[in-house]
Amino acid sequence: MAIEIKVPALGESVTSATVGKWLKQPGDAVAVDEPVVELETDKVSVEVPAPAAGVLETHAVKEGDEVEVGAVLAILAEGAKAAAKPAAASKPAEAPKKEATPAAEKKSAPAATEAPAETDYDLVVIGAGPGGYICAIRAAQLGFKVACVEKRATLGGTCLNVGCIPSKALLQSSENYHAAEHDFATHGIDIAGIKLNLAQMQKRKAGIVEANVKGVEYLFKKNGITWLKGVGKVEGTGRLTVDGKPVTAKHIVIAAGSDSAGLKGVDVDEKVIVTSTGALELSAVPKKMVVIGGGVIGLELGSVWHRLGADVTVIEFLDRLVPGTDNEIEAAFRKILIKQGLTMKLGHKVTKAEKTGKGVKLTVEPSQGGAAETLDADVVLLAIGRTAASKNMGLEEAGIALDNRGRIEVDEHFATNVPGVYAIGDVIRGPMLAHKAEEEGVAVAEILAGQAGHVNYDAIPGVVYTWPEVATVGFTEEQLKEKGVEYKVGKFPFMANGRARAIGMTDGFVKVIADAKTDRVLGTHIIGPGAGELIAECTMAIEFGASSEDIGRVCHAHPTLSEAVKEAALGVTGHSLNI
Repeated sequence: MAIEIKVPALGESVTSATVGKWLKQPGDAVAVDEPVVELETDKVSVEVPAPAAGVLETHAVKEGDEVEVGAVLAILAEGAKAAAKPAAASKPAEAPKKEATPAAEKKSAPAATEAPAETDYDLVVIGAGPGGYICAIRAAQLGFKVACVEKRATLGGTCLNVGCIPSKALLQSSENYHAAEHDFATHGIDIAGIKLNLAQMQKRKAGIVEANVKGVEYLFKKNGITWLKGVGKVEGTGRLTVDGKPVTAKHIVIAAGSDSAGLKGVDVDEKVIVTSTGALELSAVPKKMVVIGGGVIGLELGSVWHRLGADVTVIEFLDRLVPGTDNEIEAAFRKILIKQGLTMKLGHKVTKAEKTGKGVKLTVEPSQGGAAETLDADVVLLAIGRTAASKNMGLEEAGIALDNRGRIEVDEHFATNVPGVYAIGDVIRGPMLAHKAEEEGVAVAEILAGQAGHVNYDAIPGVVYTWPEVATVGFTEEQLKEKGVEYKVGKFPFMANGRARAIGMTDGFVKVIADAKTDRVLGTHIIGPGAGELIAECTMAIEFGASSEDIGRVCHAHPTLSEAVKEAALGVTGHSLNI
C-alpha cells in the first residue's frame, strides 16, 4: 500500500519550509518513525519521520525546494521489509551505558518491530501522571487520536494523588498552624487556645486532590482523549495490552513514573513504617518520627509533622542534606532546620527496623563503619528516593533496553531501541520531577507531529517546599569548579530586603552565578521566602542566555521579594545597591 509522506504542521505561524536534506533515498528500507527528510524554516529545523515501516519509492520534491504544509514530500511502500531504527549517533553524557545481557540480546525478534497495518489510535500513552497526561493533551491538540492507559481509579499519577499536590496541601496547613501558634503574636494578633484539628486538615487535603484529579478527567474529555482503565503492557512496535486486551497504536509513549525506593531490613507496612504515601495519611501526630533520608521528600514531610508537634530525627547516609544542592545553600538550610528543632543524624545508615508493640526500634550505624545504636520511633518514614516504575510492563519481553538502574534507555528524541516506542519522565534518566516530565511530554508529542520538540536540561528548576523554601536552577559552584569554568558570584540576603522584613521572613539569601568572561547566568540558588516562585525568573534567564547584567537592569517592583534576585545579579559585578 502506498503512503504519502507530507509536510507536517510546523508551528502556529509557519506555513512553508525548505527541503534541506534527504535522509533516505528511493529504494531504502525505512522503519516506522525513522527520519526521512530534513525541512528548514526561519525558526526551526524539522526531521519528518516515516508514518509506517516500508520502502521509500520516490521523492516528490528536490533538496532546496520550497514546500507548503500538507504538500507531498515522498511516497512510501508500506509493509515491505524495513531495517530496525538505527541507534542515535550520540546520547546525552548523563546516560549510563549498560552491558548487553544474553537475555536482552534475545529480545530483538522481528515480530516486536513489525507495525500493524491499521491501528486503534495514533498515540497511546501509558501512565496518566504529569508527563503522561500532558503528553496526551498536547498530542490531541496536534490532531492525534489519543488514548491514555492508567491503572489507578483516578488520573494524575503519583503527583496529584499521593505526591506533589497532597504534600503541598499539608505543608501549607502545617505552616498556617505553626504561624498561628508561634508567629501571629508578633503581628499583634493574639489567639488563645490554638487547637489542631488533624481530621479537618486531612479532609481539606483530600478535597484539593479530588479537585485536581477531576480537573485532569475534564481535560481528557475536552480534548477527546480516551481513558483506557487498567494495566498497560508493551508487546512491541504498535502493540500493547490493557488488562490483557489488545490495543494498537502508531506510537506508544511510556510515562509510567516511579515508585518509592525500598531499603533492606526496613519493611514498609504504611502504618508505622511508611513511605510518602502513608506519611500523608496519618490520623494522629506521632510523638517521635524518624525520617530515613535527608532528601526533598523526607525533609518536606518531616517538616509537616514537626510543625504539628512531632519530635523529628532525620537520618542521612551522606554527611549533608539534599544531595546535589549548592554547598553554601545546603549549609545554611541545615542550620535553619536544626534551629527549628529537627535533629540531624548525618553520615549514618539504618540497618534494621524492628516493629514493637509501641512503635519501631531502629538499628543505626555510622555510614563508614562504627558502633551501632538504637533509636525508638512511633512512626518511621522511609524516604531514600524513588526508582523507575519499569517492572511488569512487558518491556524486557518486547526487547526494550533498560539501564542498570531499571530506567528505559532513550535517544535524544525520547525513542527507545524498539521502533515506535518512546519513554519520558521518571522512567528515563534525569531528575525525577513532575515539571521535567511535563516538558518531555510536550516535546515528544511535538516530535511525533514533525515539530522540533526540545527540553533544555540546564534550565530545569528544583524546589524543596520546606520553610524556608530552597530553589535551584542551573549549575552549582561545585559543578563549575569540576568543569574548570571560571565564574563570578553575586549574593543578597533577605535580611536586607524590605518586603522580607515586612512579612517577617528574613532567613536566607539569593545566589547568582555567572560566567566570568561572558557574564552569562550559569546558575541561581535561593533559600528564603517564596524561593519556588522567584526561581522562575532565573530559569527564564538561563533559557534565553541572559547575563547577570540583564537581570540587574530589569526594573523590579518595590517592595517585593524579587528585588533580592535583582540585587544578587547586580552583586556579580559588585554593584548591589542595598547592601
